[in-house]
Amino acid sequence: MNEIDDRIAGLSPAKRELLRQIAARQRAGQNRITARSRPERIPLSFGQRRLWWLDQFSPGLTAYNLPVALWLHGELDAQALRASLQALLDRHEVLRTVYRTHDGDPYQRILERIALPWRDSSVAHVDEQGRQAAALRIAREELGQSFDLAGDAMLRAHLVELAPQSHLLVLTFHHIAIDGWSIGRLLDELQLLYNARREGRDAALEPLELQLADIALWQNETFGGDGLQGQLDYWQQRLTGAATSLDLPADRPRPAAQSFRGALHRRHIPDAINQRVERFARERKATVSMVYMAAYQALLSRYTDQDDITVAMGVAGRQRVELEPVVGFFVNTLALRTRLDGEPSFAELVDRVGDGMLGAMDNADAPLDRVLELLRLPRSSSHTPFAQAMYFFQNYPEHPIELSGLRTDPVHTVDLMPGTAQGDLSLFVTQDARRELVFEYSTDLFDAPRIERLTDHLLNLLDHALEAPQTPVHALRLIGAEEREELARWNDTGRELPADPTLAALVQAQVERSPDVVALRFGARELSYRELDRRANALAHELRAAGVVAGSLVGLYVDRTPEMLIGLLGILKAGGAYVPLDPTYPADRLSYMLETSAARVLVTQRELAATPPGGVETVVLADADAALDERAERAPADGASPQDLAYVIFTSGSTGKPKGVEIRNRSAVNLLRSVAREPGLAAGQTLCAISTLSFDIALFELVLPLTVGATIVLVDRDTARDGLGLRRLIEAAQLDVMQATPATWRMLLEVGWRGNAELKIISTGEALPRELADRLLPCCGELWNLYGPTETTVYSALCRVFPGEGPILVGRPVDNTQIHIVDARMNLQPVGVPGELLIGGDGLAAGYRGRPDLTEEKFIADPFSSAPGARLYRTGDLALWRRDGTIEVIGRIDHQIKLRGFRIELGEIESVLAQRADVSQAVVHCREDRPGDKRLVAYVTADGTAPTPDALRDHLKAALPDYMVPSAFVILEQFPLTPNGKVDRRALPMPEDVASNDDDAGGEPRTPEEQTLVELWQQLLNVRRVRVRDNFFDLGGHSLLATRLLARIDQSFGVELPLRTLFEAPTLEQLAARVAVARDDFADEDLDALLASLEGLSDEEAAAQLDGGARS
Repeated sequence: MNEIDDRIAGLSPAKRELLRQIAARQRAGQNRITARSRPERIPLSFGQRRLWWLDQFSPGLTAYNLPVALWLHGELDAQALRASLQALLDRHEVLRTVYRTHDGDPYQRILERIALPWRDSSVAHVDEQGRQAAALRIAREELGQSFDLAGDAMLRAHLVELAPQSHLLVLTFHHIAIDGWSIGRLLDELQLLYNARREGRDAALEPLELQLADIALWQNETFGGDGLQGQLDYWQQRLTGAATSLDLPADRPRPAAQSFRGALHRRHIPDAINQRVERFARERKATVSMVYMAAYQALLSRYTDQDDITVAMGVAGRQRVELEPVVGFFVNTLALRTRLDGEPSFAELVDRVGDGMLGAMDNADAPLDRVLELLRLPRSSSHTPFAQAMYFFQNYPEHPIELSGLRTDPVHTVDLMPGTAQGDLSLFVTQDARRELVFEYSTDLFDAPRIERLTDHLLNLLDHALEAPQTPVHALRLIGAEEREELARWNDTGRELPADPTLAALVQAQVERSPDVVALRFGARELSYRELDRRANALAHELRAAGVVAGSLVGLYVDRTPEMLIGLLGILKAGGAYVPLDPTYPADRLSYMLETSAARVLVTQRELAATPPGGVETVVLADADAALDERAERAPADGASPQDLAYVIFTSGSTGKPKGVEIRNRSAVNLLRSVAREPGLAAGQTLCAISTLSFDIALFELVLPLTVGATIVLVDRDTARDGLGLRRLIEAAQLDVMQATPATWRMLLEVGWRGNAELKIISTGEALPRELADRLLPCCGELWNLYGPTETTVYSALCRVFPGEGPILVGRPVDNTQIHIVDARMNLQPVGVPGELLIGGDGLAAGYRGRPDLTEEKFIADPFSSAPGARLYRTGDLALWRRDGTIEVIGRIDHQIKLRGFRIELGEIESVLAQRADVSQAVVHCREDRPGDKRLVAYVTADGTAPTPDALRDHLKAALPDYMVPSAFVILEQFPLTPNGKVDRRALPMPEDVASNDDDAGGEPRTPEEQTLVELWQQLLNVRRVRVRDNFFDLGGHSLLATRLLARIDQSFGVELPLRTLFEAPTLEQLAARVAVARDDFADEDLDALLASLEGLSDEEAAAQLDGGARS
């Protein structure tokens, strides 16, 4: 017995499969299927039930219409042809079976006789050259007609005349009646019937021992009840835990309901590849089908970055010998799951696929529907679990039909283009004379060029796999030479830089070109290029005296006044690099930044000099009004070199501490020269500067204008945050260019800003939503979307935005920049396939200050460049190349996010929260429960008594900037978890009514103002209950929502409140009081006197003075 087992184990997969089929046939011979007596209501077979359900699910569905079309050349006897087809209808019950229901259950009823649906038409009147095309159009129209399963014959015929001796015969079957195997049988019989009629004799047809109804009865008897339990157990074990969907990259989002609209793409398999597949299959003791399936699953794995791939595989379902002559639908769909973990070679993958196929065939009677029910997988109208990708290996023998007196040529199905698809993506490997790969794809999701490229990638992968079958699947080549050259061409961005590429040199050259042009406006004050230059020179000499030399880091601790620009330029002219220090940041954070940067000199202004952050040795004042001496005429000699640092910007860090990004002068110059050309800024134009200096995009606003002869309009901090104030400023300034984050643009629109036709809008800092872009386009002459992380010097790609549909792109690389999109193993991703976006070129930062470990992790060697020392920055962004050479960013690989222009590591906030003794675990999530309203929400589990939201907020405010403090806090008993034990961020609850946990605290609205504000807060904050003592910010409000609220207060009450009002009066009752006072239009001094008078009254005296006397 052991010897037998060893011999069976030594067989190839193909031989084991043949042994299995022979054994099955032998068993079947002992228990042959025989004709059954027919009950009144015959149950459906498993396959029929599946197609009937699909027809019920999508009435009018034509995806399961099965065409057969033949060109007929010669003397056709149309009556004999029609009679022969009628004879087929009479002979095979399944062709005249209809499907009805009883108490909701389907059954089949065989009609005694039904007339063949037959149509004649002619295109003989069409010009001879266009007749074939006209006939095929009729065929496609015929295929587009649905069947009524409850009443129609399952075969209809349409004969199209092209000429007296030229016809097209179109036969349309419903798949519920036949499969591909049956077509050959029916064509053989049609040949016998037609030729016999032409020759005046009876057709020698073998009597039918079985009809499909007999098989359906046998199937339900044999496999009803527990008859399939063993097979179902196999599938449950095999598919439990399998990924039920494939994240195939698509051209459009998946619709809510599958339309079954589709198309075909056909590609000849090169003879050399097919021969190598056959040879490799023999060597590997596999079948050809296993090799093609392995290649298909490898491609899907590479496309989706998933290592657990399930493909629905259609099998003939005719294992029993008595089923071979039966016309009917026997195809079953099997879910072939293949694990690609452990980095298998292609040869190993073929072995895994082979084992999976053989196991599936041994359990092929279990219908997929029953398997899905057993696994309790939800059904969706958008797709079927495990069946998004399908595979069919078709090696049916060809059935040339020879009709008496006629030459027949089959019409390829792809030429009929039925316009339907059964799933997202189906691969048909045909091994008849054509040897083709045919992809059927859903046009809801995919465009033809994507599928053409996918086919290229499959053939490239297969070619490489056959050339080197021991190559790991993840290393198999997808991209061909032509596509690789295309990617290289899109990255050909080289452009020469100036001879001395430093920021100071660029600005100095412009000062010499336009000394008397206004460089800076701040309120009513103006500074010319010459004045700005002299004050920056004077500061540079003071910095030199304080020990600043080329490469020194200098803290820049200033507010948004002219001193900010004087300080920045003075540091650069001294050869140093500036380190922005925002005065609004917590003292501990500023001290950490100074300590990390090792800056010993601080530039500040008089108003801030009394409270400098700790850790500096020398404080130098930048003063726009100070007297100047002769040193102001020129900058110190021996300034910075192109390789010296220009600035160090601190960004959010995942360890709980910010990280300093070091940017060289050469990188900054490269950026400014590129964006000066496109999007463009020219001499004489005016640009508005509203971004905080700690945000790297400030380089665009503060330095770019000074290199081209433009004028900066500097906006103070309060105005930059106040929508109405900012609107008034920019309308008065007559700007040419303005850069801002989407949050700021949205704020301006919501306070009624309408822009102007000459304005060039630049959106940056975070993703620009299409709906916001569509609102901005009428407000400007040009709209641009600019993209880039701090580590690659502000911007790495740009795109002009036009009206239309679809996402806003990040466009193409800026000058001297290369962008690569790779998979997890650094393979270049094909066009249209997402991967991590890597950036190389002149814009790369030197690294992270004092963090060589992080620098090594994020800045890696560039394997795609031959330049010595070339590096790439790993952005963590998920992106793809589009066919036109533009880039689309579609998300984040990690949990780093951008919110209102600021990049935030959620882990940093979580780390600070976790420092509290009463916090057990913290998760911070960026939510968008209302379109356009992104906000941070902190979720906390407590260790003992739960902390209050105010306590958590105060704790974070002491350590983090305001933009990193969540707007809402949720205390949870425990976190929802995914099956693999990770926090399920998608299941975290909406922070609704979070701050209103105490039912009695707060109070109901008492005045018309309070009632209206309650309604406004409910709408804006998306909470059901608001009470008068609730705090706007505790309920999830933030600065952007504050601006929206004040705009709606203006609409509702006709009062214009400054933004600070909400910060000063954050509870609803406080704000309502401010609204009431504003409605009465009191001047501040009058209000003060009135309040003093009221405070001197007793309650009784006040009541007596009310209109109408005291009120109860």
